[in-house]
Amino acid sequence: MASERDVFVRAQGRTLTAFRQDDEYQWKGPFYFIQGADPQFGLMKAWAVGDTNNGDDEWGEEIKLAEQAVQAINKLNPKPKFFVLCGDLIHGMPGTQWRKDQERDLKNVLKDTHQDIPLIFVSGNHDIGNSPTRETIEHYCSNWGDDYFSFWVGGVFFLVLNSQLYFDSSKCPELKQAQDAWLSEQLATAEQQKCKHIIVFQHIPLFLRKPDEDHDYFNLEKSVRQELMEKFHKAGVKAVFSGHYHRNAGGSYKGLEMVVSSAIGCQLGEDTHGLRVVVVTDKKIAHRYYSLDELSSQGIEQELLAMLAEHN
Repeated sequence: MASERDVFVRAQGRTLTAFRQDDEYQWKGPFYFIQGADPQFGLMKAWAVGDTNNGDDEWGEEIKLAEQAVQAINKLNPKPKFFVLCGDLIHGMPGTQWRKDQERDLKNVLKDTHQDIPLIFVSGNHDIGNSPTRETIEHYCSNWGDDYFSFWVGGVFFLVLNSQLYFDSSKCPELKQAQDAWLSEQLATAEQQKCKHIIVFQHIPLFLRKPDEDHDYFNLEKSVRQELMEKFHKAGVKAVFSGHYHRNAGGSYKGLEMVVSSAIGCQLGEDTHGLRVVVVTDKKIAHRYYSLDELSSQGIEQELLAMLAEHN
């Protein structure tokens, strides 16, 4: 039986120990994964009482939703290659009262994910702070693994980024510089390896609907965004998957798809608590957002299953 540390801290040394990388460079046919975002234990109560700073002292609703998500994923057949959570794992900011209890309860739910479905974690602003420091990032890494890393699955190259370093790195500029240098190296490596697709996971979306939209809390500042979009476009990145918005959204930039998924936890719009099923084929990346109820009761629709059955 894998230890808790093995399950939750699989991202080490800027890669993922869940997959034997030497076995994963080659395309082996279609597969799928599950993307979730913002379980954010504590936000539903905090939002309801209008105190997002100190109102997060209950998270029973989020526990039930996260349990439903895990149960729905465990029932899927065939099994997904992995389950990635795109940030804001819990609501309590670094140093706040309920943070440790929220982390404990989330881990208690996630440890029931089937052992053949690796968990992959992406850092969000509530996980490392709106203005992260070296200390808040180190604390996150000790609980959930590296804040940025890359891995291969079936000939597809995946990059997990710390988007908070692009939002506000004023307290740790050297860490942003390190991620920038690493990202350039990784994209160059991907080009040499002739990967089938490149996919990025980060918490904060590049943009919500349009590449040139104004900057606000839910997207990246325009000059930072433009630099990243161009870097991704030139490297051939197919899609960026994010959370943070607690609503579904998305758009495209020169063939780069920006996919914004709503939350497992608190909803801030008209969407339902849910997960996104992402199918990767030889030619494309197809995806659909499912409510937890729908995925639990009906599973994946036939159209996506048929794509998995295709032989390349």
